[in-house]
Amino acid sequence: MEQVNQGMLSLQKRIDLLAKNMEKMKLTEYVELLGDTKRLLWVNFISGIARGLGIAVGFTILGAALLFVLRKLVMLNLPVIGGFIAQVVQMVQIKMY
Repeated sequence: MEQVNQGMLSLQKRIDLLAKNMEKMKLTEYVELLGDTKRLLWVNFISGIARGLGIAVGFTILGAALLFVLRKLVMLNLPVIGGFIAQVVQMVQIKMY
């Protein structure tokens, strides 16, 4: 009889732990979001815009940094690499204007 009571207490503790974990995961909010199609589309639309804007800004910054480094390498006048880099920088500058 005592083992049954301990088993029930252990089971109750596990259920409580499971409930707390589900609250931490915000499972009910997620299920509600899945049920509201318009809100789900809106959230995905906004996240897509933010992701695209982040990619564009990141690529622009990375490209500018790469061009800056390439220009510095051209100034060093390296024998083989310098000519190639100068052509690349020149092509990019032509396309910019």
